Amino acid sequence: MGSYQVLIIGSGFGGQCAAVNLLKEGIEDFLLLERRDFFGGTWCQNTYPGAAVDVPSPLYSLSFASYDWSRMFAEQEELHRYTQHVIERFKLRDKVQLGSNVERVEWDDQTRQWLVHTAKGLYRAQFLINATGPLSQPVIPPFEGRERFKGKTFHTNHWDHAYDYRHKRVAIVGSGASAAQVIPAIAAEVEHLHVFQRTPHWVLRRRDHTFNRFERWLLRQAPLHTLLRWSIYWQFEARVIAFKYSRSAVRMVQRQALRLLECQVPDPTLRRRLTPDYLIGCKRVILSNTLYPALCRANVSVHGQEQGIAALDETGIITRDGQHIELDLIVWSTGFDATDGVISYPVTGKNGTRLRDAWAQYPRAYLGTSLPDFPNLFIVTGPNTGIGHTSALFIIESQMNYILDCIRTLNRRNLRSIEVQSAAEQRYTEMIHREMQRTVWKSGGCHSWYQSKSGHVIAMFPGFSFTYHRLTRRFRLDDHILS
Repeated sequence: MGSYQVLIIGSGFGGQCAAVNLLKEGIEDFLLLERRDFFGGTWCQNTYPGAAVDVPSPLYSLSFASYDWSRMFAEQEELHRYTQHVIERFKLRDKVQLGSNVERVEWDDQTRQWLVHTAKGLYRAQFLINATGPLSQPVIPPFEGRERFKGKTFHTNHWDHAYDYRHKRVAIVGSGASAAQVIPAIAAEVEHLHVFQRTPHWVLRRRDHTFNRFERWLLRQAPLHTLLRWSIYWQFEARVIAFKYSRSAVRMVQRQALRLLECQVPDPTLRRRLTPDYLIGCKRVILSNTLYPALCRANVSVHGQEQGIAALDETGIITRDGQHIELDLIVWSTGFDATDGVISYPVTGKNGTRLRDAWAQYPRAYLGTSLPDFPNLFIVTGPNTGIGHTSALFIIESQMNYILDCIRTLNRRNLRSIEVQSAAEQRYTEMIHREMQRTVWKSGGCHSWYQSKSGHVIAMFPGFSFTYHRLTRRFRLDDHILS
């Protein structure tokens, strides 16, 4: 199908950021491969009712592409428009091949190129940037009898807008971030809503605000926009103190969450069911002003662990305590394979090394981005690059400093390949998991999607985002093999 200097897999914010940075570097010989039939990633795919970002919009945007946001926490439609704004502003539409699901990739030792096998044919590239993102592979638990259910089912990641859920008996399986947005959006319109939660989540107030005309005018002025962006950044960065360095700070935040729970959930039985037994931050914290009131509605039932799903049959769900719940629709709000499934397709590196084997214990990567024996391969939002307290786009832009420096160094020296040394990756990974021991994600008393099957916390970076930015700011020649 073609040969390029760089192939980018995925067209969400990670892929767009990589593409724009390549253009700024003067590199135009690249192509984005997108498996879907549209360009844009998460905020074009996730269209479920209530979908919105949980990081303030002025910060949840690319530093080189500011936007006239209408509110502090943008909803899905506006995020979709922002995605299209970036695509059009930087003329990326002609740089993408849609419907190109990657089936496998392999390094050619002789030509020192990546061979990328897709549904549309074979591509070759000197450099390969995986930007598929950690939240792209939906997970549906293998409940007994799942295939027997005759009603409607879908995952929040694939919301079926042709199905009318109004006045229907609906179950939402899961109680995380997506469920917390869907529940208030549909609760008033369904006949009855059954919420199945494995464990409750901590909830804090969502400090949302619609910008009026004058505020929007002010924020279009570059200095004021920059000031707001950085003030939000430092306010959110302070959360790491609680997540890692101060248990008293964690408990102070937890008391805020408990006050919200007590204020909005008057029923003591329901309140107990919604009270987590782990430290706040161990699982993703939900920001919502409407979740608890929705769960208190007369037509909403919250099923805890003891009333969890035992099996499904033709007409509904059988719970562990013997109830049979008749249903018309089951919505799987059960998240994504964000740790062990960071890359969903088979990858074969130098000398036939398989990524599956390299990650047999747990996924790992130098700066969460590159691996020994996989030359010229870069993973955007790879292992331990997640950030629980601020914008993921800040991390993505930090990764680009390292990735572009690698490519720039090879081009300047007229060389073909670069890979991180095994010892450098080992030192970095040991540091990450040593630092992780102090965090609430590791020692907060929960099991979350942040952890891989090994028990290692794979999704999160154990520190301040500015620390990660400093680590990626300069390419360390001694940590790499160039040829």
